[in-house]
Order: sequence, then structure tokens, then C-alpha cells
Amino acid sequence: MEHLSVKRKLYDRGLRALLYLCGAITCALLIFLIVYVFYRGLGGITWELLSTQTSYINDTTGILPNILNTLYIILLAMVIVLPLGVGSAIYLTEYAKNRKLVAVIEYATETLTGIPSIIFGLVGMLFFGQIFGLQYSLLSGGLTLVVMILPTIVRTTQESLKTVPQSYREGALGLGAGQWRMVRTVVLPNAIDGIVTGCILAIGRIVGESAALLFTAGMGGVLNNFFEALTSSSGTLSVALYLYAGEYADTKVALAIAVILMIITFIINLAATLLGKGLKKKQ
Repeated sequence: MEHLSVKRKLYDRGLRALLYLCGAITCALLIFLIVYVFYRGLGGITWELLSTQTSYINDTTGILPNILNTLYIILLAMVIVLPLGVGSAIYLTEYAKNRKLVAVIEYATETLTGIPSIIFGLVGMLFFGQIFGLQYSLLSGGLTLVVMILPTIVRTTQESLKTVPQSYREGALGLGAGQWRMVRTVVLPNAIDGIVTGCILAIGRIVGESAALLFTAGMGGVLNNFFEALTSSSGTLSVALYLYAGEYADTKVALAIAVILMIITFIINLAATLLGKGLKKKQ
């Protein structure tokens, strides 16, 4: 027995060491990637690059339209997907009675998560661009992204709602609260962390998406306001990164765009996290 106990302890320690090693390697790769991109790309960021648009007449290289298009498409996609995703998750978790139907919907959302983004781009181009007549536009790209990130929002919100103890629901109902009041005042505040996590994952996919947007939002680099961009070809930062790295073979600008993408993603994720904590404390 003592021999088995020693072997079990050695086995547990070996697995724990392997786990720590894998975690350390993952963190090291992340740090290396961030440091390398910043080291190579930070020097390419200039005021001209950030404040102008690319013009062969004025001999300027600028990505201001791409920065604005990225922010526009994040705003558009999240405004549409949040009510749909969170509302669907609430219905499936709190209201739906047919468990077989719920299981089918959950399987469908998980399947959609694994579909390559290029397929979403082709379907979005045919459906939103040609059938609906939106052509290459920010609206076409935003609606395509909504279809892409909806499963992520639904599943993360569902799992977060399921972690709320059933006793909380029973206590609220026992005090006379209705079903919706119970969900709104008890369940959602305790699930806000999972909802914010889903938003962060969705924003990360929006910011980093290029394949789907090439076929739907287009590659336009003209400086437009939000409403003009909705109906015109509008290239995001990830699309600009693809063009400068591949088509134009301008590695310096491509790495500078990569740095800007990382900074924007960090700021948005930090803001979402702080907002989620603020809402939780307020509740």
C-alpha cells in the first residue's frame, strides 16, 4: 500500500510539473509573439500613418479609414449580436421546455463555431451582397460577422447562466418575483462574467477576421463616416494588414498595423472587463 501511495504521489507530481511546463511554454510563446511584433512594428507607427489615408497623388500611406472601419464594424456587429445571442441563451436556459430541441440547437451552434471563416465569407457575399443587394459594404460584412460570432455569444452565455445556483432562482420565485424579474435581477447579474467573456471572444474574432471581410466588406480605403461606410466598400485593419503584407509587400507597414490591432484589441477587452465588473458591483 505504501509503495502504491508513493507511486501515486510521483505520478501526480509528474502530471503537475507537465501542466506547469505546458503553461509556461504557452505564456513564453505569447510573450515572444507580442515582444517580436512590437519590436518590429512600433518604429513604423507615425502620425502620418495614423491620421491620413493612402493616396498615390499626395504620396501618403495612411490607415485612418481602416482604423475607423474596424471600430464601425465592431460597433455594428455587437449592437446586433448581443440582443440576439443573450436573448437566445436566456430562452434556451430559462424558458425552453423541449430539451431535445434545445440539444439540437446547442449542437448546431457548436457546429457553426467550427466552420472556416472563408465559407462564411462566401455565403455572406452571395446572401447579403447579391441576394439582398448590399454589395461590398460595411453592412454586408457586419451581418456576416454577426452570423459568425452568434454561436460564441450564445454558448458562453448559456454556460454562464447554468453556473448560477438553482437555489437563487427558487429563492427569487419564492419571494414572489416573476420569471422575467427573476432572470433580470438575479440570474443575469450573476452571469455577467460569462457574458463579458463571450463579448471579448467575439470582439477578438471581429478584429482579427480578414477572409470573410474580403468577400463582404471589401478593401476600400476611403475616409467615410459611419453611415457612408455602411453602404460602401470599407476595408478593416486586418484586411489592410493582408494587403500590405501580401499584395504590396510592405512589411514595415504591415507590422505597424499588427501593433495597432493588438493595442485596439487590448483597449477594447480591458474596457469590456471593467464594464462587466462595474455592472456586477452595481447589481
